[in-house]
Amino acid sequence: MSQKTLVFLKPDTFENKIVGEVIAEFEKKFNIVSMKMVKLTKEDAKQFYAVHKEKPFYEDLATYASRGPVVALLLEGEKDFIPQVRKFMGATNPPEADKDTIRGKFGSSLDANVVHGSDSPESAAVEIPFFFPEEVSA
Repeated sequence: MSQKTLVFLKPDTFENKIVGEVIAEFEKKFNIVSMKMVKLTKEDAKQFYAVHKEKPFYEDLATYASRGPVVALLLEGEKDFIPQVRKFMGATNPPEADKDTIRGKFGSSLDANVVHGSDSPESAAVEIPFFFPEEVSA
């Protein structure tokens, strides 16, 4: 059974001119089903990150995610695919990430950590339609 997940390249990938490099890393490893570039408004970002609204970093996260364009990738793979993608992305805090991961290679800080990725099938089922409403679910 296949599984889909969402990854999006954050505004720092544009600011650091590494969008193509990061997409290429994902393309080498995974099947990209769909891709689109969007500019989130702050309200969009707040809606997307609503799960964190009670956390102290929520406002900063929404501001950061809406400060420039993002590239959303819809990836598909076999069972237990989401943990594979999460491992490939690396630890949320780049200095703690393995150097062979996306965040280890390209991230610079907890704030500028290059990518967001769904952390479970449940979050993927909510996050995928946010960027790809034509998709039924993960």
